[in-house]
Amino acid sequence: MTKVAGIADQKYVSKQYRDASNLNARADLHRRFSTNPLGLCRWIFNQFHLPPTCRILELGCGPGGLWLENIDRIPEGWEIHPTDASAGMVRQAQGALAPKRRGFRFGIADAQAVPFAAGTFNAVIANHMLYHVPDRAKALSEIRRALGPGGRVYASTFGTNHMRELADLAAGFDPAWAVWGSGGLASETFTVENGAAQIAQAFTDVRLHRYEDALVVTESEPLVRYLLSGRLTLDGERWAGLAEYMARELERGGGSIRITKETGLFEAVRI
Repeated sequence: MTKVAGIADQKYVSKQYRDASNLNARADLHRRFSTNPLGLCRWIFNQFHLPPTCRILELGCGPGGLWLENIDRIPEGWEIHPTDASAGMVRQAQGALAPKRRGFRFGIADAQAVPFAAGTFNAVIANHMLYHVPDRAKALSEIRRALGPGGRVYASTFGTNHMRELADLAAGFDPAWAVWGSGGLASETFTVENGAAQIAQAFTDVRLHRYEDALVVTESEPLVRYLLSGRLTLDGERWAGLAEYMARELERGGGSIRITKETGLFEAVRI
């Protein structure tokens, strides 16, 4: 039996991100087969326009990848607060980052009720997480409140065409999986296409930076792991069937499958 959950369903989010195992399966595909040699976390860090001394809040830090991949570039004067709604994610981020640098302040936080006083931060970072938030208007209002005048928000997300070829492959294996692509970042969530309008309700000078990349995948097993790490559940022997199907599709593609990536980072200023 196949079941697909919505990306903003909070039962799904809690189960999906109780630890980093599912996230790591997806990150592995991007790490191994992306065409852009500059990884996403390094690229995101390049977009920051922040002073050498500042306080930064990260919402949805996951296992701490943004900071771990840029540990050599963080100014000494940055006080960074990696937070996540998942206690498991916070524990993993703390375990990875705390031994490497002082200045991290870890905590559990809900973007819809940021547990800090008004004007605390110079920047708030929300990478690939606002589409999971049920009340984004509330979250953006809370982010604005947490920032001081002139503070910046950085929020990354995907476009509606992101990974569309993998969505087609999923639907080819099981027509019930056709919602895997359209249900992930539908028009009512937070996307590259509609994110600017949502952020503009609370911020000014909204800009979109686009990350140019694609996947050229040459192995079938990482594709299977990616699909099954997300909103799909698969019973029993159909796992083997999916693996065989992916191997056939890879052969049909001449040994590789090219997959579109559509990623952007919004930057905006609090007046």
